[in-house]
Order: sequence, then structure tokens, then C-alpha cells
Amino acid sequence: MAKLYFLGGENIRKRDAKEINEQAFQDAGNAPRVVVISWARPSFDKRYQRRKNVFNYFRSLGASSVAFVEYSDSMEEIERKIRCSDLIYITGGQASVLVERLRNRNVDALLREYNGVIVGRSAGALALCRRCIVTQRYKSETKLVEGLGQVDFCVKTHYKPSKDAVLKRLSKEEKIYAVPERAALVYENGALSFMGELYLFEDGEKQALTEK
Repeated sequence: MAKLYFLGGENIRKRDAKEINEQAFQDAGNAPRVVVISWARPSFDKRYQRRKNVFNYFRSLGASSVAFVEYSDSMEEIERKIRCSDLIYITGGQASVLVERLRNRNVDALLREYNGVIVGRSAGALALCRRCIVTQRYKSETKLVEGLGQVDFCVKTHYKPSKDAVLKRLSKEEKIYAVPERAALVYENGALSFMGELYLFEDGEKQALTEK
């Protein structure tokens, strides 16, 4: 199984979670081959400057190559890109959109078989969980929806203490790890470690988790 990084959020232009990405790239080996899945926005994000920022950032971290998996790629091309990579980076946006697209193109099955490193940022992290915590923008209603099930817990990315009441309520249904921006939960073979200050919400209670 892959080593998973659940990144709470990062401003790519500012590179403000660089230490976390550096560790993920080291785990993926010397000069890793990186593929980026950027499918979480309702309209596909193919802006030149945004992709250039990602490409330059990852090359500066030591990537030997940086390729983007396109939703329009053939199944054979998607599988080839993923199987030839050492690290998969899944970007943010809307988790429900991302989960639907990953399932439609059978990428969820490829991720389950993957043995490299997967970094999920924001919605990319949510999608990897058994259930995702999403907020409906127009109703401001927070609820749980089905994710890909790479792990059997939930994460809340972009965590802020103002969300504690909602998370305590939802934690009566699911164990939730709250991950602020510029922090990460790391999962490998059932073991968890934390980069930054995280919190566990379980059975309606909140517990601080120390970095280790």
C-alpha cells in the first residue's frame, strides 16, 4: 500500500508547506517521478501559470519529472502515467467532484494498488478517506459523503477552531483528524504520524495530537 500524506492546505505560490513536501519527496526516493491529478475543480484547471508554479516547485524539490494526468487521457495512458510514477500529488478543489471523477476513470482502483507515495492536498486529502467532510457553499451545511476508502477515518482539512462544534457532532459518526493548513497527517501500513499540530475528534470529544 502507498504511504499517504494528508496535507491540510498549502499556498503553492508561497510554498508554505515546503517541509512537508520535502519529506514526501524523500520518501518517494531519489529524484522521484511525480504525477499530478488536478481534477477537483468543476471546470478543469489547465491554466498555464498555475501548472508552471506546480512544475517549478516540484522540480525544485528534486523531482526528475512532473507530469499531469488529464481527465481526457485514455485509460491506458492514465494507467501508464500512474504506474511509471514514484509520487502522486492530488490537488484541492471540491471533494465530491474529485471522488466522482476518480471513480469514473477507475483511478480509485489504481490508487489502491499503488505502492509509492500519495500526497493529497485539501480536497485531495478528503477524497482518500472512507467518508469526506464537505460543506455545501450555498446552504453552509456540513455533511459526510462517501470517499474512496483508502483509510477508514476522516480528515478535516483547512481546520480552524471555529469548526469545533460541527466536528464534535460529526465525530459521533466517524473518527475525524483535523488538519490545519501547513500541517499533515501521515499514514503508512496502519501507523500514523503528525507534522504540525493536529486534533482528533472522536465520540464528540476533541484531543490535541503532538507532532512526532
